[in-house]
Amino acid sequence: MADLFAEDTPALASEAPAEHVPLADRLRPARLDDVVGQEHLTGPDGAIGRMVAAGKLSSMILWGPPGTGKTSIARLLADAVGLRFVAISAVFSGVADLKKLFADAREAARAGQRTLLFVDEIHRFNRAQQDGFLPYVEDGTVTLVGATTENPSFELNAALLSRAQVLILRRLDEAALDALIARAEDEAGQPLPVTADARAALVASADGDGRFLLNQVETLFDIAIDEPLDPAGLAALLHRRVAVYDKDREGHYNLISALHKSLRGSDPQAALYYLARMLTAGEEPLYVLRRLVRFASEDIGLADPQALVQCLAAKDSYDFLGSPEGELAIVQACLYCATAPKSNAAYVAQKAAWRSAKETGSLMPPMNIVNAPTKLMKQVGYGKGYQYDHDAEEGFSGANYWPEELSPQTFYEPSGRGFEAKIAERLQFWDGKRRERAKEQGEG
Repeated sequence: MADLFAEDTPALASEAPAEHVPLADRLRPARLDDVVGQEHLTGPDGAIGRMVAAGKLSSMILWGPPGTGKTSIARLLADAVGLRFVAISAVFSGVADLKKLFADAREAARAGQRTLLFVDEIHRFNRAQQDGFLPYVEDGTVTLVGATTENPSFELNAALLSRAQVLILRRLDEAALDALIARAEDEAGQPLPVTADARAALVASADGDGRFLLNQVETLFDIAIDEPLDPAGLAALLHRRVAVYDKDREGHYNLISALHKSLRGSDPQAALYYLARMLTAGEEPLYVLRRLVRFASEDIGLADPQALVQCLAAKDSYDFLGSPEGELAIVQACLYCATAPKSNAAYVAQKAAWRSAKETGSLMPPMNIVNAPTKLMKQVGYGKGYQYDHDAEEGFSGANYWPEELSPQTFYEPSGRGFEAKIAERLQFWDGKRRERAKEQGEG
């Protein structure tokens, strides 16, 4: 197999002495059937399985979490259909490397050998570099297989995505991780030195990452352990995998979306779980607080006006206390919002009012409610006929406040939930009084 960096590396993994090759590399699958956890792609009815059966590959982007088999699948695809395999990493490659690679692929094509180009971390290439792939993918010089942990919709050019199908790899489930441990035990010729409960804890600690799991297993095999470790002993020796979370990547937006929707769905348990996921992964607490403040206005509004007060109080508490003490105030605000009555009436009203204002933004308010700071303005009718509501019966004049060219609009319609039930009663009362005043003025 060809390798762009063959001259720069002393030996490929397959050429290194076996004792120096990491366990994860030694256990790389030799056939697509050996790949665990991705049967929805590699099985007979999966996209990859069907392409291999047909003996023809199309360009593809393998999108999935770390340690799920993206590199292994790419290598096995080339072997399965007899393509020349070339691997590069977007982290270490530039335009000069790509030009040489495409020239070599074109020469190989003339000799009747097609090339599968595997690009690891393809999202690391900038937009211009990604565009550089297009003509070579388009004319078949290379079959592109890109690997990424980031959402291709955000990180890859639309033109490149239109020429490559996106295949989603799943995080490895418990059965797949157990299968990897069993293979490691077969390779080592001995069982893992842990109890059944510790084995389950080890699988859980991998968080779906097969490579991480095998590295942990290798550590356990390398250390002299007299008695099988229980969960406490395992925890003292090994550490959990750090959760995958980038503050400016998809995982960030997935979790804040999950938090917002759990709050909207009045599920305080799920909301607290996603809040914990974000804060324990290192999210900026003030970012979460900003989202809670927004939620209090957008999804609760006047159904419970105290929700906004609670969220702002939590922000002040966190500013005053900091972490970790101040995080309890964030939890309190989260739970308050999750358990409060919900209404988006204010949010809907805002959008309707903004839309109307943009459409009718030049209309003059009625003369009775405009200000008249000068004598001239009073003489031409500014402020004429204004009724001071506090002097009217029941503190309500029933005057018209809309431009003459615009009939009264209804933007805000209370939901009837929580405090908005009382607001709805008030609006109904004032609407009745307004009709009475209008009738009286008509009769007069």
